[in-house]
Amino acid sequence: MDQVLIKKYKNVFLGPGFKGEDFVIIGKPPVGEKDGSLRTVIGINALIRSHTVIYSGNNIGGNFQTGHHVMIRENNIIGDDVSIGTHTVIEHDVKIGNNVRIHSNAFIPEYSILEDNSWIGPNVVFTNSLYPLSINAKRDLKGPLVREKAKIGANCTILPGVIIGRNSLVGAGSVVIKDVEKNTVVAGNPARFVNDISNLHRNDVLFDLDAFLRKMHHWWENKKRYWKVKREIKQIRKEQREIEKRRKNIINA
Repeated sequence: MDQVLIKKYKNVFLGPGFKGEDFVIIGKPPVGEKDGSLRTVIGINALIRSHTVIYSGNNIGGNFQTGHHVMIRENNIIGDDVSIGTHTVIEHDVKIGNNVRIHSNAFIPEYSILEDNSWIGPNVVFTNSLYPLSINAKRDLKGPLVREKAKIGANCTILPGVIIGRNSLVGAGSVVIKDVEKNTVVAGNPARFVNDISNLHRNDVLFDLDAFLRKMHHWWENKKRYWKVKREIKQIRKEQREIEKRRKNIINA
């Protein structure tokens, strides 16, 4: 078997049972810091898959797993039993609780908080700047707060400072621009209330989501019919004017 190539910087502590695959980098100092100036800790039984980069200053619990090509910036606090999927980026100063699952291709920016047992689907994007490149943009950065047991479906976008309530569910593809109440289901762009989470066991949520989508489809179809009728009326009026014009020409001939 080929030798596993892991780059480990100074002041890195790896718990028993650590497994790292090829081209893993652990403890990389951020700009302005020296090798070993920030302590990096990863708990027991971690599995770090190939091409993952973990910067220094991270405090990571036990049973931690990454997919391939994961980027974890500096000064994060990550709990036990956390899994981060392939190509996901965790920026600096993020807090992640215990038993959190973050799927592939997610982006978690600075100052985001994910509480225990929360679940983030693939391609989810958190944002933390309401007015990018404004004078106070860096000072006013504020990531989303995902409460305990909340779940966010695939391809969602969560705006800065939004709170995803405890045990709530955000439907796939939603754009969340305001806080989500606990124990609720939201979906759409912008995300709106769909149902209560307590109805999930009866599959009512799936029914209501279908009804919501049908409603949106009917609205769009009605809008298309409205414009079609409007164009037809415009054409009829145009023809009427032409007829009236010809009639006047005949009378004046």
